[in-house]
Amino acid sequence: MSLFFIKGSQLLLSLSILIILHELGHFIPAKLFKTRVEKFYLFFDVKFSLFKKKFGETEYGIGWLPLGGYVKIAGMIDESMDTEHLNKDPEPWEFRSKPAWQRLIIMLGGVTVNLILGFLIYMMVAFIWGKTIITNENLPGGYEVSEIMKPYGFKDGDKVLEVNGEDLENIIDISKYLFLRNISTVKVEHYDGKNEILSIPEDIGTQMFETGNMSPFTALIQPVIGSIEPNSPAQKAGLISDDLILSVDGISIIKWQDFTKLVKESSSKTIDIDVKRGERVISKTVSLRENNTIGVGLKTPVIIPTKLNFTISESVSRGFNKAYWTLLDYVSQFKYVFSKKGASQLGGFGAIGSLFPPTWDWQAFWESTALISIILAFMNLLPIPALDGGHVMFLLYEIISGRKPNDKFMEYAQVFGFFLLMSLVLFANGNDVYRAIFE
Repeated sequence: MSLFFIKGSQLLLSLSILIILHELGHFIPAKLFKTRVEKFYLFFDVKFSLFKKKFGETEYGIGWLPLGGYVKIAGMIDESMDTEHLNKDPEPWEFRSKPAWQRLIIMLGGVTVNLILGFLIYMMVAFIWGKTIITNENLPGGYEVSEIMKPYGFKDGDKVLEVNGEDLENIIDISKYLFLRNISTVKVEHYDGKNEILSIPEDIGTQMFETGNMSPFTALIQPVIGSIEPNSPAQKAGLISDDLILSVDGISIIKWQDFTKLVKESSSKTIDIDVKRGERVISKTVSLRENNTIGVGLKTPVIIPTKLNFTISESVSRGFNKAYWTLLDYVSQFKYVFSKKGASQLGGFGAIGSLFPPTWDWQAFWESTALISIILAFMNLLPIPALDGGHVMFLLYEIISGRKPNDKFMEYAQVFGFFLLMSLVLFANGNDVYRAIFE
């Protein structure tokens, strides 16, 4: 089964679930307030639909254009641009006849459902699958730190202990925290065992974004010997597998790259190596081959994460916390969209599809669906005409001022919003196509 088909199937299923539930968020309060709903569609039915069936006053159907879905509420200027009703007197069952507070609830229904759904999914995932985290015990060598972080006191081999004075449960989140969460201090344990509280500049997120260094902390590869070639200088000197190399010619090292570099650049015929074997430190003198090698290979590090399981009550708390921070993190990174680099990284359906794994994994599917649900909530709440947020903006104006916006103005605003959204959709998906071809 092709990668495209697997990811595409997950994307289609996820969007279908989210669109139907989002539109139900509008449909249910509309019906509760005795407002007529003329259509309920999954996907857009431009010119024709794949399926339609009328029950009562509402036509239910599936369109052919998978760019979203909609409910057509009688007496409302929406994406259908059906303005024929404006020439007639308002009917009691029309949207425009309802009090502003009822219309506001109807328009906020979709966003509300998306937020609640994100929370419920994260809660379900926490209860069924738990959570895997990486602790400092899982990374005995600490982190290898990129150059962008070293001016602020970070060093290779650091272990992250606290962020803003609080324990960091999953230490691989440190990059995300620095990028999105206004971190001011990070407490680390250096390789020599000393603890230090480091101050972080306010613009660290911008620095990471502009340099493209979004993961300045990676697992440090300790210089642990794995394989030893038979009859090699290393074997003759008495080195064995699992020896942890501490120094070469008196120069302390903490990562494998430093070891190979020192050996390669040595101008001597022999090197002195200190290794830790169990609890003992052993010194060895090793001859160098003509190509400056000694016949050892790296022991491939295996990171075994820690598994956390949660009760129902713990899952509720975890689900709420996850949904809350997912929303805030997305809002926080949204500011980068307005930069030249950020605009070029906007993505459409290709970018959304990349959120899903290459194999069908229900945990990953639901986590991605929860993320998209929260993103949809935020995007729909933007004050752009043709989005729920645009309608909410005009309704709030009406409630505060006591004056309803002119119908012609609403019509023009809807047209403007529609073309703006279509432009953004085309631009974002154009970026996907460009990256697929040229990157």
